[in-house]
Amino acid sequence: MAAPLIDSFGRVHRDLRISVTDRCNFRCTYCMPAEGMAWLPRSEVLTFEEIYRVARIMVERFGLESIRLTGGEPTVRAHLPRLVEMLATLGVDLALTTNGATLAILAPELAAAGLRRINVSCDSLRPDRFAEITKRDSLHKVLEGIDAALAAGLNPVKLNVVAMRGVNEDELLDFAAFGRDKGVTVRYIEFMPLDAQQAWTNDQVLTYDEIRRTISDAYPIEPLERGSAPAERFRYLDGKGEIGIIASVTQSFCESCDRVRLTSEGSFRTCLFATEEQALRPLLRAGGTDDEIAQVIARAVSEKWAGHRINEVHFIRPSKSMSQIGG
Repeated sequence: MAAPLIDSFGRVHRDLRISVTDRCNFRCTYCMPAEGMAWLPRSEVLTFEEIYRVARIMVERFGLESIRLTGGEPTVRAHLPRLVEMLATLGVDLALTTNGATLAILAPELAAAGLRRINVSCDSLRPDRFAEITKRDSLHKVLEGIDAALAAGLNPVKLNVVAMRGVNEDELLDFAAFGRDKGVTVRYIEFMPLDAQQAWTNDQVLTYDEIRRTISDAYPIEPLERGSAPAERFRYLDGKGEIGIIASVTQSFCESCDRVRLTSEGSFRTCLFATEEQALRPLLRAGGTDDEIAQVIARAVSEKWAGHRINEVHFIRPSKSMSQIGG
C-alpha cells in the first residue's frame, strides 16, 4: 500500500513535474542566454524507460496522483507520444506544458496516447512582439496548436502568460478576451527570478493585485476554491470561463505546495527554487533497486525547506534557469 510522501512541515506531495529534455525550438529572451544554451549530450538525458521507472516508483510507493511533462520544450523530444502512452498506464492525471509550436501536428497523437490536458505557454498575441520575445515568427503556429488541442478533446486547455512590466502588461485584457472567446483558461504568472540572463528585478513583476484589478475592471470575476494548485482561480460572473493567477513572487503558496521535479538529466528536486538536488541517474544506471531509489526520494522530501524566500534577504537564486529545471 502506498505511503504518502510527506515533508517535515506536513505537506503531502502528489504531483511530479518531469522535464523530458533541456532543448527548445524557441530562444525566449528570459529563458535562454544571448549566447545560447549548451545542450546536454543525449547520453546524459534520461531514457523513456528510466523516466517511467521513477514515475512508477513514485506512484506505487508514494501514491503520486499527477504527472506533468515539461522541458525545455517537450515536443522536441523524439517519439514523445510513446512516453505518454507508457506513463498513461500508471493511471494518473497526465498533462503537458508546451510552447505549442508543433502542437497542430502532435495534439491528436498525444491525446490518443493518453494525454488528458495541456498548458500552452504564450506571452504575446501580437506577431511582432511574439517574434521579439521568442526569436521565432511562430505565433500563427501556436494559435493553430491551441485549436488542434481543443479539437483533439484535451480538457482543459490552459494558456500560460508570464506577465512582465514593460513587455506585455498592455495585453492582459487581450488574453482575457482570447480565453473567453476560445474557451481556454488563461493563467497569468508573475515573472520569477529564473531568467537565464539573471537580470530579474522586482520592478519587472506585474503583481497579483495589478493583474486581478485589470481583469476584474473589464470582466467582473469571483474567486473559486484553490486547494493545492499554484494558481488562484477566478470565475467570470457572466459564465464565460475562468482565469488563474500564479503569484509566486508577491503571494507565495509554498505552504500548500505538493510538487516535486525530475530534470531531464535525472536530478530530483523538491522545489523549483531549490539550490540542491539529488542525482538519480547514477543510481538508475548502476543497478539501484526500487527501494534505494524510493529512499533517496523520501529523504529529499523529508528535508524540503519551508519556502523559497523570494523578496527576503536570505533568498538564494538557483544556478539553473527555468528551461533547465522544467516548468
